[in-house]
Amino acid sequence: MHDFPAGRFGVWATAWLSGRTSYDEALDALLGDTAHRVTGLPGATEAVPLGWALTALRGLGERRFRLVLPVPGDVRGLPAVPGLVAMALESGQAAVGERLAVVPEEIGPEAIAWTAFPLDGAPPAAPPVEGTLRSVSGALDLAVTDAARTLARLDLARWHPEVPALLAGLARPAPAPGLPPDIDPLALSVLGRAQRLAQVLDLAMADAPGAAVTHTQAAARDDALRPLADAVREAVSAAYNWLPRP
Repeated sequence: MHDFPAGRFGVWATAWLSGRTSYDEALDALLGDTAHRVTGLPGATEAVPLGWALTALRGLGERRFRLVLPVPGDVRGLPAVPGLVAMALESGQAAVGERLAVVPEEIGPEAIAWTAFPLDGAPPAAPPVEGTLRSVSGALDLAVTDAARTLARLDLARWHPEVPALLAGLARPAPAPGLPPDIDPLALSVLGRAQRLAQVLDLAMADAPGAAVTHTQAAARDDALRPLADAVREAVSAAYNWLPRP
């Protein structure tokens, strides 16, 4: 949950399309050390490099992409086109523009396959309601306080001793790297904290090694941690979807 290729795609593609960064800088930031291929792009009959897809966005008339983090029961922000919702739910993320949506699938540690979904003819999807950076930062603080009590009750540190260090580290600034230089520092801070909390959630939602967890116990755990998961989703979305004022 703590890696968001669709968020990086959305923020850098938007920065390039709006003239806030160069094509080369955006492409370098997106590629890193990972191989990327895109299928389903309009006019392409086979998989193409990510750079080719990035170039095509301007010709398609795209101006902005938004990160959407769907979960079962909440797919707001995803247009109703065949196959998109199911693939985005499986991936847990999508970058959605006006003409195109793309969904990443990690193929091992060094490759990402992207599937593009043309949105021609699809009714526009209303984006999820996003709070301000300050409001989602405050919500994150409240969720952490409640979650700390929940995690202690679940005795999570007994099975995952790294959890207390992750929670304690939230008090120290650790901006998320790899975003455009004009991104609001608060967005960087919110994203960095949310990514660490996502790591905590990954550990908390996994069954403890050797533990016999019943369905009832797992459901109670998931219910207790849902407010934190919701706060993390909202914080990550708000940070990646932030735009500078014109």
